[in-house]
Amino acid sequence: MMEPSGCPPPFPRNHTLNAAGDSCHWEVSDKVRLRRFLCYGSEADIYTATEEAHLVVAHAGALLSMLQDGQGIEAVNEIKGFAQDGRAVGLEPCIFALALCSQHSEVTTKRAAFKAVREICQDPAHLFSFIQYKKELKEDMKCGIWGRALRKVVSDWYNSQDALSLAAVVTRCKQRGGWSHRDILRLSHTKPVDEAIALISKYVTKGWKEVQVAYANKENTVDVVKVLSYLEIVEKVKHSCDETAVINLIEEHKLEKEQLLTDHLKSKLVWRALLKEMPLHSVLRIIGKMTAKKVLQPGGSETQALCERIQAEAVLKKAKIHPFSVLLASEHYKRGQGYQGKTKWVADGSILKALDIAFYKSFLNVEPVGKSFVVAVDVSTSLSSVVPGTSVSTAVAAAVVTMVFARTEAETHVLAYSEGALEQCSVSADMTLAQTTDELIKIPGGSTDCTLPITWATENGKAVDVFIILTNNPLWAASASSVETLKKHRQMLGCSSKLVMCGLTSMGHTIADTEDRGLLSICGFDLGAFSVIRNFALDLI
Repeated sequence: MMEPSGCPPPFPRNHTLNAAGDSCHWEVSDKVRLRRFLCYGSEADIYTATEEAHLVVAHAGALLSMLQDGQGIEAVNEIKGFAQDGRAVGLEPCIFALALCSQHSEVTTKRAAFKAVREICQDPAHLFSFIQYKKELKEDMKCGIWGRALRKVVSDWYNSQDALSLAAVVTRCKQRGGWSHRDILRLSHTKPVDEAIALISKYVTKGWKEVQVAYANKENTVDVVKVLSYLEIVEKVKHSCDETAVINLIEEHKLEKEQLLTDHLKSKLVWRALLKEMPLHSVLRIIGKMTAKKVLQPGGSETQALCERIQAEAVLKKAKIHPFSVLLASEHYKRGQGYQGKTKWVADGSILKALDIAFYKSFLNVEPVGKSFVVAVDVSTSLSSVVPGTSVSTAVAAAVVTMVFARTEAETHVLAYSEGALEQCSVSADMTLAQTTDELIKIPGGSTDCTLPITWATENGKAVDVFIILTNNPLWAASASSVETLKKHRQMLGCSSKLVMCGLTSMGHTIADTEDRGLLSICGFDLGAFSVIRNFALDLI
């Protein structure tokens, strides 16, 4: 790890003096609040891991303010940026914001929002969400839904797609959130752009029997023949009780589990066929279930093939698998049982080894931020507790966070601290997860003093871009003093340092001084927290 080369860049353009004349305080603008909302569904400076709030207009005050101030186009561009560049933890806030913009009375904003629908809502589930949000917003904003603009957007969504790809899409995701393809095709009065799309529309709205009658004696185009053949295969699978025939169709046409019957999914052989082409993110979520069902057995060829796939660098890169995703899957698999129900399994050693290899290879998928970091781990309390919603101990979670930054950012210092004790840790790229964990907990515990990492940086003249302080204690317990220490650090070194306070076991407390844009709270920890920290470090939120 390299030493910081000097102070960070000058203060942001919106940097202002506060009432006390503190030159290291800058405002939280409407654009920043909007970006927070797009990133994690809240305008506040607190991210709560694994929490999915129901989105309503009251949550999007900054967006409404921007719309009222004539900044609608700018707002739509922000929505597109977060949705398309992978900045958002999940797409729902972006889709909600897009729906809200599409309800706005200003014509250019409304047009821009509708134009962005096809770019953002590429999956049918996202299109259904957009329409549902418009339905919910109808009551708040006292406006209609199925006007000419929405009908055109829906029509364009279907008509702009390759016919064969559309056939696969409508048979995989048939309905979501109370909406179906049949509903929205009828309500939008979609006029198919060609015969192949017309065939799919008829299939969705009228059913397979009417399609067979309508196209039986016609001279069909090449595209229509392809779509007919594909839909015939999907229907054949739906009515087949022949296990071998179903497996052959899955493998030949790359069918997915959503296109099968529930009875098909009782077969081990069917699951083995599905696993071959299943996206790696999905595979990592169901390894335990597949072991419990004996789909994956010790020494079996399917287990061996899966292990090779899990640890293949090219596969990990293509799927953009993050180390924390692998860790979550590995720790859950080691646990030997699901979070709900009675599903239990005995973890297979070869799968555990493959997950371990995949964990270290997946660090190559982490894109550097290019800032200087201090990652400080509070060892004052037991780090044997578990991060809420996971099977990961807080010690292991803290170790992974330090590894991510130490391995990918050139200017990273890792510290372990408690009351009156602080030690700089040597976390190198060749260290294992176990070695990193041991390095972090080697100093004795005591009471918590979250100011020590910041004081250490100040005394050593290290103008840090971002402090990431990890603790098991409630954030409110020691945050006020940390904020004051941060302000002194900024003043003494003339830098715009930021502070992330992460309560690994916290469930909703926040740090003080929420109008300081350089402060962020994280309660709990999940994969989304890495996106939040990245956006924060890049001055996006």
